[in-house]
This record gives sequence, structure tokens and C-alpha cells, in this order.
Amino acid sequence: MYRITIANAFFVIRAKSNLKFTRIYSSDCDKKSGVMCDQIIHLKNFYPKKEYPKKLRRMKFYDKEKDKTLVFLTNNFALKATEIGQLYKHRWQIELFFKWIKQHLKIKSFWGQSENAVKCQVWIAIAVYLLIAIVKKKLNLPQSMYEILQILSTNIFDKMPANCLFQQSRVYIISKNGILIN
Repeated sequence: MYRITIANAFFVIRAKSNLKFTRIYSSDCDKKSGVMCDQIIHLKNFYPKKEYPKKLRRMKFYDKEKDKTLVFLTNNFALKATEIGQLYKHRWQIELFFKWIKQHLKIKSFWGQSENAVKCQVWIAIAVYLLIAIVKKKLNLPQSMYEILQILSTNIFDKMPANCLFQQSRVYIISKNGILIN
């Protein structure tokens, strides 16, 4: 977290339940907005204090939708406490988006580490997913998206119209040495 602070960026994380800290200052909060407390703190224990020697902002937020109290830590002192809560909520939406990508786009690992390489791979996977969805809708196919993708990938070099691939039931046998036999 300290490297993020040094890089002039900010973070919003959930605090652990066993967090030990010293309160330096408490701001007034509007309890109607869900913000129960907004404090400036220093970490208390030796190693956490050594790893993050600067002040932190601690907010306790009550989520009415889930009937849950959440405690956030951030190094951003400029934003309103309600905005910090919204940022965390949006961060969770981003996590869900990446979970969807992993489940539906079948990206197991990224081929490159640059921002451009990751963007290219994600956009290509989204384009393939959308093309498969269009094929499924246009041809009114009963197969799942995964099955369609498997059929297309095993017949990628066949000179057969796509609609014919899905009309006939094809049986595949794999020999002992791994060769595919139609």
C-alpha cells in the first residue's frame, strides 16, 4: 500500500477486523448517508506501522441494501466519505467483470504484460464471444456458446459452411496416439 502512496495514487481497501490503530482525528459525519465514522489514524502494531508509516483514513460505512457494516482504509483525504464507499462498490463491479471475463472468454493468462497487450487480448476475446453469440442467434442454434466454440475450433480448417457444422451430428473418435478421426 505504501508503494501505491509513493506513486501518487490512492487505494480503497477493506480493513481487517483485528486492525489496531490510534485515532488522530474524527470528522463529523452524516449518519443518514450511511457513514458512521470518518477518522484519520496511524497504524499501531510494529510491522504494519513499519510497512505503512503515514496516516490513513478509516471510514465505517453502513450498507442498507445488505444490512452490513463495512470498514474502509484509504490514503485519499480529499474525497467525501460517501464517494469512498461508492468507489469501493464500483471496484467490486470491476472484480465481477473480470470474473465474467475469466468464465466466459476463457482467458487463463495474459500473453503480454503491457497495458496494450492486455487490452488487445481482452478485446479480441470479447470480439470472438460476440461473433459466437451472433452465430448462435442467427442460426438459432440449440448448443451452448461453449459447445459452438468447441465445434468451430475443431473444424477451423474445414471448407464447410458454418450452418452445416451444427446441422449434422458428427461423431469424433480419438485414437490412442491422439489423432482425431471423423
